[in-house]
Amino acid sequence: MLAAVAAGAPHSSVDAVASAVRDHLGDGSAQTVYNVLRALTDAGLVRRIEPAGRPGLYELRAGDNHHHIVCRTCHAIADVDCAVGETPCLTAADNSGYEIDEAEVIFWGRCPDCRVTNITRGER
Repeated sequence: MLAAVAAGAPHSSVDAVASAVRDHLGDGSAQTVYNVLRALTDAGLVRRIEPAGRPGLYELRAGDNHHHIVCRTCHAIADVDCAVGETPCLTAADNSGYEIDEAEVIFWGRCPDCRVTNITRGER
């Protein structure tokens, strides 16, 4: 299953993982794929991200607290390392008694390819 997640790297949909499993094994139910992905996520071997308006995606980069940037035009996703220095948006003003161990930030914009395409069309 980890190889199937890697096949769609770096951010794999359940459909892509299921397809890779079926290509390798010849069979595999969607429910089994969901169950194994959940177990891998619970074990910290994969990370699930859910950009707004998109299905859940899985990645192998699970051992750090990185973020993501999503293209509004083509929906490409890239990893973004955590900000360094002063990062007030990653520090809760009031933790309400929670022990915070992760902050999730998703940046939105247009990827370089979409920017070039729009510029050549005369858009900005």
